[in-house]
Amino acid sequence: MGQLIPFTHEYDGERLSGVRGGNGGGVTRATAVLLHGAGNGSKERLLPLFDEFTAHGCQSLAFDFSGHGESSGLLGELSLRRRFEQAVSVIDAFVPAGGPLVLVGFSMSGQTVADLAAHYGERVTALGLCAPAVYTDEAWDVPFGAGDGPFSGIIRTPGSWRRSRALDVLRAYEGRAVLAVPGTDAVIPPEVTETVQEALCARAQFSRLDLPQAEHRLGLWFRDHADDRREFVSALLTQGWEATRSWVAKQLPAGRSVRDVRQLSGGWSSQMRRLTLDDGTGLVLRSFVKPFFRLHAPGMLAREAAVLGLLAGQEGIPAARPVAVDPTAELCDHPSLLMSLLPGRVRVDEADGGELEQRLDLLAAQLVRIHAVVPDERPRPYQAWTSPERVLTPPGPLWERAVDVIRREPPSYEGCFLHRDFHPGNVLFEGGGDGLRVSGVVDWVETSWGPADLDVAHCSTALALLHGPACGLGFRARYEAHGGRGLADGADHLYWRLLDALGYAPHAAKLAGPWRELGRGDLTPEVLGGRLEEYVAGLVERYG
Repeated sequence: MGQLIPFTHEYDGERLSGVRGGNGGGVTRATAVLLHGAGNGSKERLLPLFDEFTAHGCQSLAFDFSGHGESSGLLGELSLRRRFEQAVSVIDAFVPAGGPLVLVGFSMSGQTVADLAAHYGERVTALGLCAPAVYTDEAWDVPFGAGDGPFSGIIRTPGSWRRSRALDVLRAYEGRAVLAVPGTDAVIPPEVTETVQEALCARAQFSRLDLPQAEHRLGLWFRDHADDRREFVSALLTQGWEATRSWVAKQLPAGRSVRDVRQLSGGWSSQMRRLTLDDGTGLVLRSFVKPFFRLHAPGMLAREAAVLGLLAGQEGIPAARPVAVDPTAELCDHPSLLMSLLPGRVRVDEADGGELEQRLDLLAAQLVRIHAVVPDERPRPYQAWTSPERVLTPPGPLWERAVDVIRREPPSYEGCFLHRDFHPGNVLFEGGGDGLRVSGVVDWVETSWGPADLDVAHCSTALALLHGPACGLGFRARYEAHGGRGLADGADHLYWRLLDALGYAPHAAKLAGPWRELGRGDLTPEVLGGRLEEYVAGLVERYG
């Protein structure tokens, strides 16, 4: 183990106290930067973690923010901006220029880690977030004060953390990431932890470390629990996707290798990567990383692989060809499906009226062809994605009436083959003008047997959110104009439409993250919430 070297660093009128150490230097050796939380946090409680990183061959660095530990200054004068700037100054002074960084943050330093990740970019090889907090951008410059001032008022505003730039940084991060979660956390609301996790699952090589007996102060927990400390550090320093890369290599044709790997945008339930082989062939790797979807992956991926095999012989349905599947992650880091690459791209932009109309008609015609599939063996019966007991809606008579509609028993129906998650985000287009066509339909994990109304309803809700309520309300007519299956009328059809639409309440924006990644920054929570309400009102008026 390397020698622990104390240091004092002068920055912006403050003396920052820190320690550094490790087995030799050099730009190629990663430096673990450990950042304590707020209040009475300090580098002192992180020293055992510091030693663990050096024992694994890293350089290590920890310091006290001003107003903490042995550093000068007053805690009340500190701010999120000053925390970030102090960390940058220390890192730039003591880490080799251009050297790789492993950033570890506790509590408030979850925000600081995200700020540093944005600043240092590709230098950051791993993020360790321990019971992390994130904060609205409005709080960035505001001094912390004594606990009852403007800063406290901002961060205690319900839901203000949802406007944190840190979440966007974490969604874009593609390196190794470990989220340490205590069993009991009286400081960080569970919805913050879940949102941070969801952001990390978008692109990062993510894993979660649950510590059931721990409480919020994980610095103290790691100090006193060597096995958990060791597991955390090992998880951070393990190169991600090693097992998956090995598995993929064994599925390739003899003599072929992967030349390039790129993340694909637009996924929500899983991470999607485009693999380009040395002969130019394209493949797609789908991996379930989010804990919820990883739990259900065995059934979902096995079902998708089987459906893709079925559709390979179907005319008019451009689906990928399955190559290999590891639904239980027996051989991969995560449950994974390898399949052929389809041409084209997702189109969710607001095109001029003519092209948008063309895309809507192509969507309707494609859905009609899907519903015409007659499989040798029926897929599982459809599952409802919400219920009267689970729906969360804004207050008001419209929403009360909408929920009442789905309290009844489901209407009788003549079943058919359903995609079950058919919407513009799962359809690829290529060409333009008169040559515009659907080139691919993806994401078949929810394939089911049920009423055609459900697929029409799901696509209609998405169109209402993407392009306005009128597009959603008019999709049924397009479907029927292309020869679609007979749909229910009146209250029966309203049941299916609202069963889908109410699954988006009260936060219509919760599934729109992939759309924003694809350029729809206009889809703010306010816009989506307003569109959903107008759409539901239109459904009740038309079919109620």
